[in-house]
Amino acid sequence: MAREVQVSAGAAYDLGYHVVWCPKYRRPVLTGVIAARCDELIRAKCAEHDWQVLALEVLPDRVHLFVKAHPVDSPAHVANQLKGYTSRVLRTEFAALKSRLPTLWSRSYFAATVGAVSAATVRQYIDTQYERPWRKERGR
Repeated sequence: MAREVQVSAGAAYDLGYHVVWCPKYRRPVLTGVIAARCDELIRAKCAEHDWQVLALEVLPDRVHLFVKAHPVDSPAHVANQLKGYTSRVLRTEFAALKSRLPTLWSRSYFAATVGAVSAATVRQYIDTQYERPWRKERGR
């Protein structure tokens, strides 16, 4: 996958988040039309916030999302926006979800940043900053 750096006023960024969340008690309720509608709602909410969905998988007992977001949108904000919106709409449209679960989603989620550069590369870059030729001339 080619690296796509986004540019805004005063910033250039390439932020990707892998976010995973599960239904309450990890019940396998995301099947059939519920899973399809959940997928549709997540994509709609991401489009509303101008987040780019790179991969989305709605499994019976969890949701995996790989999304590119803006620097002002933390992974917690992304997860909470998607969980809150999908819970409200799905529980309104599918009465079976209300009867089986007190809330649709568990309170927890998993989030990891995904980037084109490894942590080791960044660490090496930072550690060798004063080894650059133009830095040696100035003498730190």
